[in-house]
Amino acid sequence: MIELRNVQKSYDGGATLAVADTSVVVERGEFLGLIGASGCGKTTTLKMINRLEEPSSGEILVNGRNVREQNPELLRRNIGYVFQGIGLFPHRSVAENVAAVPRLLQWEPDKIQARCEQCMELVGLPFAEYGQRSPSQLSGGQQQRVGVARALAAKPEVVLMDEPFGALDPITRSELQEEFKGIQRSMDLTVVMVTHDMTEALLLADRIAVMREGVVLQIGTPYELLHNPQHDYVREIVAMPRQRAKRLEELMRDE
Repeated sequence: MIELRNVQKSYDGGATLAVADTSVVVERGEFLGLIGASGCGKTTTLKMINRLEEPSSGEILVNGRNVREQNPELLRRNIGYVFQGIGLFPHRSVAENVAAVPRLLQWEPDKIQARCEQCMELVGLPFAEYGQRSPSQLSGGQQQRVGVARALAAKPEVVLMDEPFGALDPITRSELQEEFKGIQRSMDLTVVMVTHDMTEALLLADRIAVMREGVVLQIGTPYELLHNPQHDYVREIVAMPRQRAKRLEELMRDE
């Protein structure tokens, strides 16, 4: 469970407001999509959850504990993090990348090996075939799968994702979206995913928070946002997938 209580983030001595008085509760096992235009504060919000950024005011709780009362490094080791740049260690093998956090947590070698194999199988990269490869020997989609496996390796209850599928080709992106949603459900993970793609948010998230200029305008299920948008910007952003689908139908009829 993640809870933001009146969280605010400002820069330049308060002159620049990145996130304004935000309160959000993400229940255990829930998938929350955080969507908005670039610069709206969604990535800053994500980073505050694992203390890559510190809030200027307010409280953030993960599983009932205030993150400010926890050692940042230990906190991050217990929260999975997947981002667009992937960030694999280029001179380490795939297996070493996946095992990075369990090793930091000083797990027993046999336990690390078993968990590494399990996570790689989970993302469709059999250990025997891919474990000793270097990241440079993998496609972009395979590298992102390694990133997901690494985020899951230490058995976190919470996973944060920042545009995790944005740099992938459409087919690979669709495959990974479906695969990760299945993993999230099977492991009962609490997930917060930042995206600029409303279609992605509608397909994956249990609820969606729409942000604009640091403010959460509306939080609701995909159905609630589609059928009862409470702000002009929300109405505009949820209309985009429908407009694209309608245009595609027109093109197909023209043929």
